[in-house]
Amino acid sequence: MAEWWDGFWSTYNAVVYGIGVNAMLALSIYLTLSCGLLSLANAAFMGIGAYAAAMISMNTELAFPVALAAGTVLPALVAIIIGIPVLRLSGVYLAMATLGFGEVVRVIVLNMEITGGPMGLNGIPQKTEFWHIALLLAATMFLLARLRRSKIGRAFEAIKEDEIAARLMGVNVAGYKLLAFTLGAAIAGLAGGLNAHYTFTIGPGNYAFENAVDILTMAVFGGTSNLIGPTLGATILTLLPEVLRQFRDFRLAANGLILVLVILYLPKGIWDPRRIRGYFRRQKIGGAA
Repeated sequence: MAEWWDGFWSTYNAVVYGIGVNAMLALSIYLTLSCGLLSLANAAFMGIGAYAAAMISMNTELAFPVALAAGTVLPALVAIIIGIPVLRLSGVYLAMATLGFGEVVRVIVLNMEITGGPMGLNGIPQKTEFWHIALLLAATMFLLARLRRSKIGRAFEAIKEDEIAARLMGVNVAGYKLLAFTLGAAIAGLAGGLNAHYTFTIGPGNYAFENAVDILTMAVFGGTSNLIGPTLGATILTLLPEVLRQFRDFRLAANGLILVLVILYLPKGIWDPRRIRGYFRRQKIGGAA
């Protein structure tokens, strides 16, 4: 049994790590979507967190938690700076603006010597352990669950349902939007820091447009009505390339197709508690008849 586990873990540990990191990324965009914000900046925030944490680990003697903290705080600060002007937009205009921000970040990283330029950073210390990801993912879900049930969570929901009505009710719409955007950036940055310390190498291509779409697909595919949906979506879409390895060259096309089909036929994602309860209720009634 021990030998089987050692073989399994040595082969699939990167996949398990990837599930945890992608779940955090899906939760980061769930947070912005829960406030009605269609942002595509999370891949860029992940990159900022990854580069910040990796450069601290490679160039200083500071402890790993300090590097992760820097990778969490720096994207949050950047989110505050760009969020104040950008969050005046909404819908597709916000998506385009945040996508443009992501490209700006990628080009800056691509042309900076300190970040390794096109080659990225290599030789990052492999400090991430499984329990780091498990603990931080659990903490993220716990905090988001508490947030969801709080006054802030209710304000997010009100803004998502009707921004004008929420403003008339006295909700500080701009402030809550900025809070959701900033917290989402912090979670994405933390995921980037964890990811950088188990992949050994990172580069500008890891945080491009397709990565932003991947993060959005995970959340929408799983469903954004609760915390289980994004986590489930991230798990399935992380495992899918491993299950269908012969089609991995078509991963982006598959993700796009999944996104279209889910929006058309499962607008609340595959994990929709109301739909699931309705299904079992119908089965129960049918069985009783």
